[in-house]
Amino acid sequence: MSLKSEHIVGVLGGMGPEATLDLMHRVLALTPADGDADHIHMLIDNNPKVPSRIKAIIEGTGASPLPTLIKMAKGLEQQGADYLVMPCNTAHYYYADIAQSLNIPFINLLEITAATVRQENVSIKKVGLLASSALQITQLYEPVFQSLGIAVLYPCEQIQSELMTLITEIKAKRHTDTSLQFLERAAQDLISQGADHLVVACTELSLFADRLPSNIAHTDAADVLAREIVRIRFSPSL
Repeated sequence: MSLKSEHIVGVLGGMGPEATLDLMHRVLALTPADGDADHIHMLIDNNPKVPSRIKAIIEGTGASPLPTLIKMAKGLEQQGADYLVMPCNTAHYYYADIAQSLNIPFINLLEITAATVRQENVSIKKVGLLASSALQITQLYEPVFQSLGIAVLYPCEQIQSELMTLITEIKAKRHTDTSLQFLERAAQDLISQGADHLVVACTELSLFADRLPSNIAHTDAADVLAREIVRIRFSPSL
């Protein structure tokens, strides 16, 4: 599908709001620009009213976010977006249904993240995923990594529970230095399991990826997405 020379990106955001703003900051920082007009045209639906992915997927008690996500996606398409992105890793559980409702490309964050990990180091055999428990329940990342010959590891049950506590606290702006140590504990647990690379696959955790240990490389899905948006801006087509 061919695109116009000025690719307008539509962002399915609000999951969470701060993570959506963080994506904008990353894109701005990565874009080579001499003035306002050189920056990327972004249409952002920063909708914090999207039904909880945690309640829908993990707890099984909440409404499906899918109808809201499709409405947002179609709205961005109607407003002139040439392609869409969605910073929330967990919401990619609904990716196929959203993509099917569109007439424009929809970038798959999971696929470009896995591809970036493989490009960064061809010898990687095991990645440790720092993410919502919903990704472990749904096994979203497993197919894309396994297709590249990479196994996926998760923190042990207790530490993963701590990580979910941290994610919830970040969303509520109640995180503390003590709870941020849960991220470091999760990273160390994955290293002890044999992970040779870490993947930050939660937009809340991306905000604090600088706290990860320096003795192991990591790939941040939020950074991968920002770089892809900038790449598309200066490419003739997707």
